[in-house]
Amino acid sequence: MPIQTTGTTLAYPPRVTPFTEPFWQGLNDGVLRTTRCRACSHMTFPPKPICPECWKSELDWVDLSGRGTLYSYTEVSAAPATFADEAPYVLCLVDLDEGVRCLSRILAPWEALRPDLRVKMKVRQTKPVRLFDFEIDESQEDL
Repeated sequence: MPIQTTGTTLAYPPRVTPFTEPFWQGLNDGVLRTTRCRACSHMTFPPKPICPECWKSELDWVDLSGRGTLYSYTEVSAAPATFADEAPYVLCLVDLDEGVRCLSRILAPWEALRPDLRVKMKVRQTKPVRLFDFEIDESQEDL
């Protein structure tokens, strides 16, 4: 069964906390966000309340382009019970243009995927929060 992208209520929704609220609000606005350390400028994904490089907690929220390069991918056919009705689906690792690596699903047939493929983020309309997936960035394919 393909991933439903309109209005699906999540069986296992992520926890929204005061710290992660800017991330979820970003997805509501169609933007992928993460944190960057004010002290050392290290950016990390997913967002973290403490910098894993210098251990400081002075962070800024930054908007990401949502575009990147497919690093790796795998098809999940034996999914956990919560996601069993969605299998098979494809998970991917994407190196975002801003220099962070991100794990998500990719909305593309297996046969269309290859390492170094340009991809872009797509917001998935789910409830109670929106999620994100990646899809092939057709605008970059002829470059």
